[in-house]
Amino acid sequence: MSRVFLLATTLVGTSVVAAHAEPGGCLKYGAVGAVGGHVANHHTVAGAMGGCAVGMYKRHEYRKGIREKAALYDKEHPADPHESLWERYRTRKTDEQKATLYDAEHPPAPTPAAAH
Repeated sequence: MSRVFLLATTLVGTSVVAAHAEPGGCLKYGAVGAVGGHVANHHTVAGAMGGCAVGMYKRHEYRKGIREKAALYDKEHPADPHESLWERYRTRKTDEQKATLYDAEHPPAPTPAAAH
């Protein structure tokens, strides 16, 4: 039984990491919750529902952070009023691109090393 559990968690864990760049999601967390619920006294459906809810919340929080960073990027880089509508449309960026650019322009402050 322990070998089957180890194999199942390894397969689910690798598929969750390699599946998509966005964190969370109902399918990913639901599958992990179903395996966990099955191991915990055959509560597969309850585990899947709980995992699905957690995954949806995680993805919502991730996308919310992306939108906030994109809004900050837009605030720092306003559109050129002399560009035509076609040029603005052609050079637009997605929220993920804006968030990545914002992160590149504003790296996190280095944390000081703890003195021992």
